[in-house]
Amino acid sequence: MSTYRVAQVTTAGGAVELAERDVPRPGPRQVRIAVEACGVCHSDALFVNGALPGVSFPVVAGHEIAGRVEELGEGARDWGYRAGDRVAVGWFGGSCGHCTPCRRGDFIVCVDLKVPGWRYDGGFADKVIAPVDALARIPDALAATDAGPLACAGVTTYNGLRRSSARPGDLVAVLGIGGLGHLGVQYAVAMGFETVAIARGADKADFAKQLGAHHYVDSTSGTPVAEALQSLGGAKAVLATAGSSEAITATADGLAPRGELVVIGADTAPLGINPAQLLMTGRVVRGHPSGTAQDVEDTMAFSALHGIRPMTETVPLENADQAYRKMLSGGARFRMVLTTG
Repeated sequence: MSTYRVAQVTTAGGAVELAERDVPRPGPRQVRIAVEACGVCHSDALFVNGALPGVSFPVVAGHEIAGRVEELGEGARDWGYRAGDRVAVGWFGGSCGHCTPCRRGDFIVCVDLKVPGWRYDGGFADKVIAPVDALARIPDALAATDAGPLACAGVTTYNGLRRSSARPGDLVAVLGIGGLGHLGVQYAVAMGFETVAIARGADKADFAKQLGAHHYVDSTSGTPVAEALQSLGGAKAVLATAGSSEAITATADGLAPRGELVVIGADTAPLGINPAQLLMTGRVVRGHPSGTAQDVEDTMAFSALHGIRPMTETVPLENADQAYRKMLSGGARFRMVLTTG
């Protein structure tokens, strides 16, 4: 039997190491994907560190997968896929189909969401088996190294903005211009929003303008972020990509009446927002998860149409531990991507 490589972690917090496994066959409603690229996401640390219930070792992380369908299990052809099709799989790696959210069509909040690297082996590998409902078709215009990050970082920011209450012409702020935010700014501009980028330090102003931002707010300038936003008329929406509860909290009073704070940056510290900040102005604070396979397709199509691409650094699969550590250290600019070619 032929074998393939995985980059796995055998103990919580351990090194990402190569191993050989026998090539598996896809089961019913599954496909085997020949992985061409897989992004390295901060969320992978949850699996590598065994921080979520149900994580079992060895762990093969990776939920920003791009490649080609290699083999289809029974029933997978009914979904219209054929061997050779270019597909991506993101945080949404399939749903149970029978829980209450699924029965209501809200698959991304499935109570048994099948995230790659958590519910099954992820894309830090030459091959991966995935449920057919997790697949998103990759447009010809996108390279695999771009499609992978768009299946998680891209869809999260794109969906967060398009499902907000903001409309073209409205003032929209993106907090943080790193791995998520650098995409968020580009999407906000392409959607027709008057876009504000918020980050730490005056030195990031030029980069924000390169991304297309109409305004830049330096959160370290001494002027409160909320005051800076109100001086521009107040934000209809703030897309909070920074993983800092303190930074997210600082934007709340910068919202316009009925403005919306969309939280996608993860932090375990509580937000410092009180009811009085929300009641009289009708402001909304909500968390936003990633997006379904269809949302990933929408994100990739929009990105191809508007020339939006993630900023990536590619590393061969055999150097997966190096790429993972660089992501953790904050040294990536802005998405580390493993390649198998």
